[in-house]
Amino acid sequence: MTRARNDDDYRPGVGIILLNAKDRVFVAQRIDSPGPAWQMPQGGIDAGESPQEAALRELEEETGTALAEMLHEMPGWFYYELPDALCQSLWGGRFCGQRQRWFILRFTGTDADINIATAHPEFSAWRWV
Repeated sequence: MTRARNDDDYRPGVGIILLNAKDRVFVAQRIDSPGPAWQMPQGGIDAGESPQEAALRELEEETGTALAEMLHEMPGWFYYELPDALCQSLWGGRFCGQRQRWFILRFTGTDADINIATAHPEFSAWRWV
């Protein structure tokens, strides 16, 4: 019998929809996935950090730039669960999935400001779609 889940079972995180001046969305190809796995910037919320602070930090960590302004915060949390095999191997087996707060940001820099070759790179390529 599966026990009921609560918020503590889901890793708190953020997701970022980064728009350029032409309303195109930033996506990047993950380094650690076989085949073409593209995603938007996202990541966990650190202890003591607000979702808004986490979104701006994750943006800079993953794209090499913080040149963006917050346009909108999606209401509520979006939840997803991982397959059982991944629940036991990711995040030390602590979480069954994530609950994410999503934000829409407007990129205020130029393409030259984006540098995915960060201290801990997650992406191998990026583009506007």
